[in-house]
Amino acid sequence: MWSQVLLKITLNSPVTVALETLGCKLNQAETERLSTELADMGCLIVNPDQNADVYILNTCTVTHIADRKSRHFIRLAHRLNPQARIVVMGCYAERAAAEVAAIEGVDLVIGNAQKNQLAKLLIEAGYIVPSKMFCEASLPDRTRAFIKAQDGCNNSCSYCIVPLVRGAEKSLPPEQVIAEIRRRTDSGFQEVVLTGTEIGRYRSEGLDIQGLLDRILRETALTRLRLSSLQPEEITSELVDMWQDPRLCRHFHLSLQSGSDSVLKRMNRHYTVNDYGEKIARLRRNLTDVAVTTDLIVGFPGETEAEFEESLALCRSLQFSRLHIFPFSARKGTRAASLPAQISSQVKKERSRKMLKLAAESLQAFNQLFVGRTLEVLFEHYSNDCWTGLTGNYIKVYCRTDADLSNRLVQVKMVQAYRDGLLAEASV
Repeated sequence: MWSQVLLKITLNSPVTVALETLGCKLNQAETERLSTELADMGCLIVNPDQNADVYILNTCTVTHIADRKSRHFIRLAHRLNPQARIVVMGCYAERAAAEVAAIEGVDLVIGNAQKNQLAKLLIEAGYIVPSKMFCEASLPDRTRAFIKAQDGCNNSCSYCIVPLVRGAEKSLPPEQVIAEIRRRTDSGFQEVVLTGTEIGRYRSEGLDIQGLLDRILRETALTRLRLSSLQPEEITSELVDMWQDPRLCRHFHLSLQSGSDSVLKRMNRHYTVNDYGEKIARLRRNLTDVAVTTDLIVGFPGETEAEFEESLALCRSLQFSRLHIFPFSARKGTRAASLPAQISSQVKKERSRKMLKLAAESLQAFNQLFVGRTLEVLFEHYSNDCWTGLTGNYIKVYCRTDADLSNRLVQVKMVQAYRDGLLAEASV
């Protein structure tokens, strides 16, 4: 019955689809790819706050908070648009399919193994009907594209659920990655964020990540290329030398997780604090204005006050531009979930508070280095009489001007600290 009604609607108007993403940049890349595929099939992609025939949520499960957010988004979508078909995919759907399916309003649950066939599954379920009449349906305006090059992880970090929900490492063929980048640049995108669970472990057709970057830079008209995340051991001299090409953004996200060697060992991370510090020193010796951002877990099982203070001191000394702080969240099926000496919520909350305070101070200190400088900014959004965009080294910039800066790379002068970034003035 629903298929018949939907077919009747499609003959007169496109099926509307809203997509929403939680979690990592890899999830964002997968959602963007699905958006493009559905638009090519004649669906009209709308914002999540608009009524839609189909609502798709790409979920995360890296922490219990991510699970809770997923449930909240599902219930909110059903409450605001009870007629919509709700489709839930991604890591939470992979880890707890029955739990997700039991949430009121959910019509279809898709794990990670089926993500690439989701459009086909939506057709088979009768939720969408391809229509050439509406093949010009456009995606929401974007200036940065997230493109997937790799998936899965062979590491066995004791706290991490990702290998269990995404499987072993696998890389996309370079031709497929390059074709997707060309498609985005032809559509007007200025920047590509190359993503993967372990993007630095890219291996396909004899190419490693360095070889892939080389081909992308030689074979596409891309203006800016940014990597989503690397592991410390992947920062080699040969890789860093590639950043002499100005199209590569001078922003490196290197996961730290702890500033204590004893905790790193319990986490089964494959570097020491000294190793990590040497990699950052290499970046700063070779690249001016480079930004280094990181992830840090507080309250890992058995973390003593002294070990936490080691992390706090290290993060202060390394002068990150941004720190992403996560209280430890026990994930069923990981070794850390059964470790003794689990840390209380109260202690984790207090340690998070201290680390977040340092994160705010670090962000402000890094941004302050560029006050008075003129930097190139890719402007993306306009809201409340203000344009916002990002520098290559990941500073958020605000600019008030009557000029249309949308999707433009503009040289602007940094005037002062403002909100979570810098206020700039433009001469355009």
